[in-house]
Amino acid sequence: MIRLPAREYAHRRQALMAQMTPGSAALLPAAPVQLRNRDVEQVYRQDSDFQYLTGFPEPEALLLLIPGRAQGEYVLFCRERDPERELWDGKRAGQDGAVRDYGADQAYAIDDLDEVLPGLVENRTRLYYPLGISESFDRQVSGWLASLRQRARQGINPPVEFVALDHLLHEMRLIKSEAEIALMQAAADVSAKAHVRAMQTCRAGLNEYHLEAELEYAFRLGGAKLPAYGSIVASGHNACILHYRENDQPLKDGDLVLIDAGCELDCYASDITRTFPVSGRFSPEQRAIYELVLAAQTAAFAAIAPGRHWNEAHEAALRTLTAGLIELGLLHGELETLLEGEAYKPFYMHRTGHWLGMDVHDVGHYKVEGQWRPLQPGMVLTVEPGLYIAADNLQVEARWRGIGVRIEDDVLVTAEGCRVLTGGVPKTVAEIEALMAAAGGEAA
Repeated sequence: MIRLPAREYAHRRQALMAQMTPGSAALLPAAPVQLRNRDVEQVYRQDSDFQYLTGFPEPEALLLLIPGRAQGEYVLFCRERDPERELWDGKRAGQDGAVRDYGADQAYAIDDLDEVLPGLVENRTRLYYPLGISESFDRQVSGWLASLRQRARQGINPPVEFVALDHLLHEMRLIKSEAEIALMQAAADVSAKAHVRAMQTCRAGLNEYHLEAELEYAFRLGGAKLPAYGSIVASGHNACILHYRENDQPLKDGDLVLIDAGCELDCYASDITRTFPVSGRFSPEQRAIYELVLAAQTAAFAAIAPGRHWNEAHEAALRTLTAGLIELGLLHGELETLLEGEAYKPFYMHRTGHWLGMDVHDVGHYKVEGQWRPLQPGMVLTVEPGLYIAADNLQVEARWRGIGVRIEDDVLVTAEGCRVLTGGVPKTVAEIEALMAAAGGEAA
C-alpha cells in the first residue's frame, strides 16, 4: 500500500517551524480514543493535523516542536512498550520506535508529560497550539503554565503569547505535494473500482445495503482501512435526502440509485458520487435531469484553473442548471432574474464543492480578506452539482417527482487548468448503460 515517506513529514515540520517566531514552541495532541458503546472502542483514526506532522498512528501521544533547540527540535511523547497491553491491543512504538521509525529527535513516556513538558517550554515567549478545540487539553496547558509561574523567582517564565496553530498548519495542508497527490490518486482509483463494482452488481430485488457491502469490500480489497465517511446508497426518493444514511431500502426497477462513497488511504480521502438506474436504463425524464447535471459539472470544470477564484465553478454550475431547468419547464422566467432570486434553491440547495485532503471536507479558508480565494496548483477540490426534485413537490409535473441526481468527482488544480482524479468511473448515460448491460449479460 502507498504510504508517505518519512522525509515528507520531516519537511512539513521544518516548513511549519520556519513560520514560527524565534523563541517559540508548538504543541499538538493525538486524537483521543472514542468509545462505540460501553467498553468497545471505535476503530482508531489519528487526528489529521497530528498525522500530517508525524505519521504517528497511536493515541495517547503529544507532539512538541521547539525550533532552534540544540538537543533536538522534534519531541514526541507517547506510550511506553507494554508486553501485556500489546498482547491485547497490538504493538506500540515506544520511545525507541518513535525515534527510529517516526523521526523524533527525542521521545518521552506520555505518563511523564506533566513532569517533563513544562521544562521544555520554559522561557519560550510564544506557544502555538490548537486553542479551544479540546477543553481537557486547554486545562492541561493551563496546568503546565501554572507550574512554570510558580518558578518565577528562579528566573523561569511561561510563554506569554498564545497563538492558534490551525491557521499556519491548515494553509500548509491546502497545497498538496506530489507525494500527497499520488496517494490521493491511489485512493481515487480504489474508490472508482468500488463504484464500478456497485454498478455491475445492481439489480432490482437487492437492498441498498447490498451495494454498500460491495463498496466496502472493494475498499478493503484495495488496501483501505476505512471509508472516508459514511457511505450513502440512496435509491428512489431517498436520493433527494442529501445525507441519507439508512441504506436499507429495496432497489426497484424504474428508480435511480445515488451512491456517494469513497475510501481513505493513509488518512487521505476520496469522494465520489454517481447516479445510475437500477434497471440499467434511464427513463426520458431521468436522462434529461442527469444530462443537465453532467453539463453543469462540465461547466464547473472549465472554471477551474490557477487564478480563477473558488466560487467561479459554483457560479458556472448554477448558471447551467438554472438555464436547463428553464428549458425543461421546471422554472419559468428570465435566467438572470432567477439566478439573482435563487429560484434554483428548491432543486439545488448545496454548494458545488469543497476542499479535499486528509479530511473529506478538508481544511482551508474559502475566502481571504473577504474575497473568494484564487485557486493555485496543488489544491484539490470536489465538483458535485446535483438536482433533487422532492416527491412531494407539487409545483412540478408528477413525472419529474422523486428524481435525485448528483455527480461528484475529485479535481486537482494544475498549472494548465485541472485534472480529474476520479475518471475511472463511467459517467455519461451511454457509458453507464453499456457497463450495466454488460454486467447483466455476464450475470445471465
